Amino acid sequence: MIKPTNELPIAILGGGIAGLTAALHLKNHSVPFVLFESSDAVAGLMKSERDEEGFTYDCGVHFLTNRLAAAIGMSRDCQPMARYGETVHLRGRCYAYPLGLLASPKYLSSALIGKSKSLFASTASTAREYYSSQYGSRLSEEIAIPLTEAWSGANGDEVAAAVGQKFSTGLGRMMMLRTAAKMTNRVIGIGYASTIVESTNSWHVYPQGGISSVCHRIAEKVEENVRLNCNVEQIDVENERVQSIIVNGKPLPVAGVISTAPVHVLPKLVRGTNALAGLEKFEYRAMIFVNLKLNGPSGLTDVVTWVPERDYPFFRLSDIGMGLPWLVPNGKSQVTCDIGCKVGDSHWNMNDSELTKLCIDSLERMIPGIGKRACGSRVVRVPLAYPIFKVEYESKRKSWEQTTGVDGLLSVGRNGEFAHLLMEDVFWRTRWKVSEFLKNSL
Repeated sequence: MIKPTNELPIAILGGGIAGLTAALHLKNHSVPFVLFESSDAVAGLMKSERDEEGFTYDCGVHFLTNRLAAAIGMSRDCQPMARYGETVHLRGRCYAYPLGLLASPKYLSSALIGKSKSLFASTASTAREYYSSQYGSRLSEEIAIPLTEAWSGANGDEVAAAVGQKFSTGLGRMMMLRTAAKMTNRVIGIGYASTIVESTNSWHVYPQGGISSVCHRIAEKVEENVRLNCNVEQIDVENERVQSIIVNGKPLPVAGVISTAPVHVLPKLVRGTNALAGLEKFEYRAMIFVNLKLNGPSGLTDVVTWVPERDYPFFRLSDIGMGLPWLVPNGKSQVTCDIGCKVGDSHWNMNDSELTKLCIDSLERMIPGIGKRACGSRVVRVPLAYPIFKVEYESKRKSWEQTTGVDGLLSVGRNGEFAHLLMEDVFWRTRWKVSEFLKNSL
């Protein structure tokens, strides 16, 4: 329970994976807190549902590892992922990532030239410069840049080089982990965690109750301190330190605030300081996930297929049943088409049937006859899906990585940190940041 006001609680804003992780960490260290969630349920973007036919839908793509499942006490509720692989579809051909691309002489030679030039070039500042130095001009312009632009909605010269940090696993280590995966017959996590080093002892699993059960399991451990339907309307700061908040119109003195709110929203909540000036310009990419139900196998070659050609509406396809067969009915498959967009643009304003037809018509070019096997769809729209690392506010973003500039104010999670973090990183990074917050700010 919350301790008396002479030992003020820390207010946590948001009941997604980051907010709940922070709450559990505070509870384990006997620090009083209250978690405020504006909606009537926890989980945030980690929502999942199962329809009457037996198809499971997650809000986007989420990866859970066995070590994270163990940390939150749900190992027995998870099954190992059966298969995982990535393919790049380009001009009618499929290249396995990354070896298939490296086996192509035109891409390999371009990559070697790019690497040699990078030894004498200045540090890259844009995504185009970064990819060209890492992969060579050909692979950069034909694959990396088109995918980055489709995902971000910005030109390759407008996006900062830091976007390349999403793919931080080196080729040598990647090959070692892939070899270990084949030897152990496990889907070892590669490229999905940086806070804790990737390991041959960490592989992908999926909970029986859907991905939202991860949040629900954590919430069970802190439920007495969770307040649903509570909207934090203001955070009051005096002398550059958090003093109180206003929740549903009522003031509440607090020892500090841990926020998961998007960084461009947070300046609107904080009063009494200019430390957050500039964050309101930060942009997020909206996403539409069109989940197509199909009779029979999808026809895709791997769990994930990247589509860099700009005349397709989607840039990524996922066959969830290939990796997690129990999430689709027997004899069926499900393909999720990821469409990057802006709220209010032509794609966002399409109705579900129009989006479904758009995706099926486009897939016909890749998999002839797929339209005849379509048997329904489920469309999910996410207005704030990914942070866009634009060059124009890169210096402010780097500063934000280090501190909010306000004592007693911590920002965590993908939207709160404005960082490309997946679930594994969000969990471990939030625990680390909360520990540092308790040590240095309170």
